[in-house]
Amino acid sequence: MTAQVIIPAAPRRKPYNRDKRRSNLLTVVMWLCALYFVVPLIWLFVSSTKDNSDLFTTFGLWFGDDFNLFANIVEVFTYQDGIYARWTLNTIFYAGVSAIGASLLATMAGYSFAKYRFPGDKALFSITLGAIMIPLTALAIPTYRLFSAGGITNTPWAVILPSLVSPFSVFLMRVYAADAVPDSLIEAARVDGAGEFRIFWQVAIRLLGPGIVTVMLFTLVATWNNYFLPLIMLNSGDLLPLTVGLAQQQATSAAGGGAQALFSTVITGSFVSIIPIIIAFLYLQRYWQTGLATGGVKE
Repeated sequence: MTAQVIIPAAPRRKPYNRDKRRSNLLTVVMWLCALYFVVPLIWLFVSSTKDNSDLFTTFGLWFGDDFNLFANIVEVFTYQDGIYARWTLNTIFYAGVSAIGASLLATMAGYSFAKYRFPGDKALFSITLGAIMIPLTALAIPTYRLFSAGGITNTPWAVILPSLVSPFSVFLMRVYAADAVPDSLIEAARVDGAGEFRIFWQVAIRLLGPGIVTVMLFTLVATWNNYFLPLIMLNSGDLLPLTVGLAQQQATSAAGGGAQALFSTVITGSFVSIIPIIIAFLYLQRYWQTGLATGGVKE
C-alpha cells in the first residue's frame, strides 16, 4: 500500500485593501498643506471682487456688497494708459526667454556631466554644486557693477542673462540624464555613424523631455516672480515686470495715507498676474505625466 503525502495548500493572500493603508494623520497633514496653498489664492480672488471700501470693512474670505471684479480688471488695464499690459508683455518676454535659454543650457551641461569624462569634470561639477549654496542677493551688487561696466543695465538683457544660469537646474539635469539616457543607446548611435551633436539633438533630448519641462517650469516661475533683480537693474517704467510695477503701485497707494487709493487695483493686478503661470503649469504637466509613465515601464 502506497502512502500518500498530503501537501498543505498555500495560504491565500488577503486582497489588498487600500482603505487599511490610509493614515488618518497623513490625511490631516495633506489637507492642512492643501489649505496652506489654496487659502491665499481664495483670498486673492475674493479680494479682487471688492472695491476699496469693502476691502477694509468686510470679511477677507467672503465677498463684499458689490461684485466689482470686472470693473477692477478694467481699472487695472486702463490705469496710466494701460501700463499694466506693458508690464505683462515684459514679464512674458523675460520669463519665456529665460525659461527656454536656461533649460537648454542646463540640459546640455547636465548631459555633458553625466555622459562624458573630461579633465576637471568633477571639479567643475563640485563648483556647480557649491554655487547652489550662494544666495542670489549676495550676487546682486557684483552683477549690477559688472553689467553697469558693460553698459547693459536698464535693458532686458540685465534681467535675462542672470536668469539663464541655474546651478540647481544643471544638477537636476545631470542626475536625470544619468538614468534617462542609456549608455548602450549612445554607443549604438555612434556605431551607426552619428556624431555627438546629432546624438544629443535627435536621441538624448527626446528622452530628457520631463527633466527639461521641470527646469523650464522652475525657471519660468522664478523669473516671473523675480523682484529684487529687476528692481536694481531697471529704471525705465516701460521695462518693468509685473512684480516691480505692482510694488510701485502699492507704494503709491500707501503714500500719503492712501491719498490715491489703488488697493483693489493692485490686488486685482496680482490676481491676473498668476493666471498665466497656472495655465503654463496645467499645459506642461502632461509632459511630466507622459515622461513618468514611460520611464516607469520596463520591458
